[in-house]
Amino acid sequence: MPQHKSSVKRVRQDAKRRLRNRYQKVRLRTLVKALEAETDQAQAESLLREAQAQLDRLAGRRVVHPNRAAREKGRLAKLVDNLG
Repeated sequence: MPQHKSSVKRVRQDAKRRLRNRYQKVRLRTLVKALEAETDQAQAESLLREAQAQLDRLAGRRVVHPNRAAREKGRLAKLVDNLG
């Protein structure tokens, strides 16, 4: 257990951030799964925009690595292109 006030605060902040980041990652996984299961081109493009925006936000905050975000965006775009 931390002894200093600043360390105690840091533990509290880290716990909040961990929960927030975990929620965002789960939301991203749900979006990606929905996109992969979609068969309608128009609906898939809408989901793609939403997933790409989420990936950009998480990469900007370093919740996911920027290279991973770029790789996922490319993979999902290719998936949607192959639907049509």
